[in-house]
Amino acid sequence: MNPELHRPITPERITPHGTDLVIEATAAECQALADRMLLPGIRAVTCRFHLVAADDASVMAFGHLTAIVVQTCVVSLDEFEATVEERFKIRFVPSGQETDDDDPESIDEIPYEGRLIDIGEAVAEQLGLALDPYPRKPGAELPSELGAEDSGPFAALAKLKKKT
Repeated sequence: MNPELHRPITPERITPHGTDLVIEATAAECQALADRMLLPGIRAVTCRFHLVAADDASVMAFGHLTAIVVQTCVVSLDEFEATVEERFKIRFVPSGQETDDDDPESIDEIPYEGRLIDIGEAVAEQLGLALDPYPRKPGAELPSELGAEDSGPFAALAKLKKKT
């Protein structure tokens, strides 16, 4: 089964000086990505890539992702549109040639099988990583009673302590 945003490319297609590509999701692909990411919707996804092939069959990918997503506010539960913009670097490597580097600052590696790299799936993964895990609609505020000192599960105990 192909991923929602399937854009295969062979490393041989990448020139020695690099190749520029643009990935744009169709409306159907946006809907499939929204379903995968449990979002109310995705309006648009575009990613500009500069790919550079190396002698070891790895490919460096420099990406600039932009997307318009519909998220649910964690405060009001209202749906709202948000813009996602992310610049990233990833390295595609033949399966089995991944490094054991656990440094969180190192470039992420994505293994590929055979002669095809799916840069579309890489876009989907980067979008998932770039999403705000606690989206908040602009202007949404917690109800004032939640911030009051005399409320909450320990408010009654605090009042008792003050009396003694």
